[in-house]
Formats: sequence, structure tokens, C-alpha cells
Amino acid sequence: MTSIPHHTLHEQAAELDAADEIAFARDRFVPMGDGENAVQAYLDGNSLGRPLRSTQRRINDLIEGAWGTRLIRSWDEQWMDLPLTLGDRIGSVVLGAAPGQTFVGDSTTVLLYKLLRAAVALDPSRDEIVLDTENFPTDRYVAEGVAAETGSRLRWIEPDPAAGVTGEQVAAAVSERTSVVLVSHVAYKSAWIADLAEITDVAHSAGALVLSDTCHSGGVVREDLDTTGVDLAVGCSYKFLNGGPGAPAYGYVATRHQGRLQQPIQGWMGHAEPFVMGPGYRPGEGMRRFISGTPPVLGMVGIADTVDLIEEAGLDQIRAKSTDLTRFVIDAIDSHLAPLGVGVVSPREDRRRGSHVTISHPRSREVCAELWARNVIPDFREPDGIRLGLAPLSTSFAEVATALDVIATVLERH
Repeated sequence: MTSIPHHTLHEQAAELDAADEIAFARDRFVPMGDGENAVQAYLDGNSLGRPLRSTQRRINDLIEGAWGTRLIRSWDEQWMDLPLTLGDRIGSVVLGAAPGQTFVGDSTTVLLYKLLRAAVALDPSRDEIVLDTENFPTDRYVAEGVAAETGSRLRWIEPDPAAGVTGEQVAAAVSERTSVVLVSHVAYKSAWIADLAEITDVAHSAGALVLSDTCHSGGVVREDLDTTGVDLAVGCSYKFLNGGPGAPAYGYVATRHQGRLQQPIQGWMGHAEPFVMGPGYRPGEGMRRFISGTPPVLGMVGIADTVDLIEEAGLDQIRAKSTDLTRFVIDAIDSHLAPLGVGVVSPREDRRRGSHVTISHPRSREVCAELWARNVIPDFREPDGIRLGLAPLSTSFAEVATALDVIATVLERH
């Protein structure tokens, strides 16, 4: 028998689903299989979001239309500007950014390198990069590479692993030597929401720039990059933007910096006149200068559909449901799974928690493997964490209740 009173948890989930103002969005997604192979609960949308039905149609339309019949003419007709037009849509709906500051292209890693390297090169007298030990590995590895390449020093913040970076910690780390502060808006393990406005104020008071990683916040937590004053930002599109595996990332450069920064990967698509193909590189105007190679058109197909859905559902409603989903998980763990040795490794303050909850258990690795075998899909994080990613557009409370039931059953068997 499960440790969770089945009727109580599922009744509560049913009530929450009935009151869900954006429940309509769930039917927009491709079903997760049927019969024995159907996924019971998908709690990994913070790693790879589910595809929309409309994306299926859009891919077919692209193959049969712009690619299949218009062929190379489509570059002139629509594709050349797609990184910028789609970037503006993401900026407006997701990032709180005015037009002309966001573009799409490359992977998150490449965009991190471009913007971090450009920021470090802006003032040679500033030779320190401030970052934290709990940041996503890519961020740390890229920073290590940029530091080795430029002779810069890494200044490490060591935040509480169950929380994240604070303005006070940044204040203690920055100085007149700091070129840039690299920080994730939402911590990938704990889900801690950093106070970007406070951190940006602190960094700017020291004359430094702020580069924000929005991979775990874009689409579920309001960014308001223009309002907070963040200088640079990157984010991926295959999590809460449902762009699909390997979909390109987006980059944000505040207008005030665009003419000052020289991105380090100079490609023909970023040239002021790409089809002249003449000698020497001359950067394009505005955000075009941050584009390098040929835009990944196929990889952009799914992003636009989710941005449209986010606009339809409303980012405030999405954030409210995200908070309710994560609160539902934490309350259930406290009430029913804590006696089985499960702890919560995410902020308990709703305003400080993103759209996933990390739980801990000594046998998390084995438990997670068994959950996958039972078609309940979270993800494992070293050393003993299981992340329950809750995508408000596609995740129901009933789905979460089912996952918690299965987790309890698996733990009892262990």
C-alpha cells in the first residue's frame, strides 16, 4: 500500500486541475504515447519540453512549402531575418525586452562564449569574472576557458546549494577589477530565483556588467530584462519554450552595449553586407553583428509556436500555475514522503522558487532509474537529487499526483 492517501492527494489534484485557468494548453501538446508504453508523468520539461501539435504541422509546412517549393528563394523571402524577428518575439513575450535586442542562433554554450568573451574584452583593466560554484557546468566551463584565453581571474562565490546567489554575496565579490558577473536567474539544481535587479545594481555600482543565464527561467518566470538593467543574457529554447532537442539558443544584448561589444566569432552572416563577400569583416548594425553562421531554420520551427502559446496563456498565469505546482509537490512531500527519508532541496518561499523542485534521498539514483522504468520521468542530479520539473503549459496536477504515488511505492520497496 502506498504511503500517500490516494484519495486525498488525487482529489486535491482534481480540484486544482478544475480551477486551472490555462488547462486548455495541455491539449495543444502531442500525446505521450498510449497503452503500456504511455508516459504516466513527465516531470522533465525543464530539460526537454514536449512538442506542440502545431509544431508537427509547421515542420510539414516548411518541408512542403518554404523549403520544398520556394527553395533557396526562402532566404530572401523570410529566413535571413528569422533570427531577429523570432528574437524580437521572444524578447517581447518572454524576456521583457524592447525590439532590436534579442536574436536566435547557435547553442547556449556558443552564445555564452560570445557574450562573455565580448564583455571581458570591453575594458582590459578589468580582469576578473565573478561567478558561482553552483552554476550550470557549461557556464563554469566556458568561464574557465575565457579566463585562460584572456588571462582573467575567476572570482568564485560559494552559495548555499539549497539556495543560490544573493546580492550580498555579489557585493562581497565585485571590485574595480570585475569585468562581468555571470549568474543564472534560476539555479539549475535548487530552483532558487536570483534577484536580478539587486545583483545588477550591485555589479553596476562596481562598474561591471551582468550576464544572466535564463535557461531555467525563460517562459516560466518573468524576466523584465530591460527593467532590471541586465546587460547581457542567454537562454535555451528546448526547455520551457519547447523548441525540440538541439533547438538554438537566444541571446540578449542591451541596446546601449551593441555598438561597444565585438563578438569573437566573426562569420559571414554577421557582416554588414553578407552577400558582398568582400575582404575584411565589418559588423552589421544592431543585433545582426552577433550572428555568426547560417541560421538553423529547422531548429527554430518549434519555438514560435510556444511563444505564441505563452502570449495566449499569459506569463503571469503561467507563473501562478508554476508556483501552485511546486507548492503542491512540496506540501505532499512534507506530509507523506518525509517519513520515507525524502527531503526538499529547493527554496520554500514561493517567490524564490522556479518551476522545478529538487528532492533528495540516499538512493535517488536507483529510485530515478526505477521511475523511468515505470514511465514516470524526472531526472537525477548528483549526488542524491531528483529534479521534478513542472512545465505549467503541459503538466497537470493529476500527473504530478501520479508521480508522487509512484515515488512513494518505489521508496517503500527500497
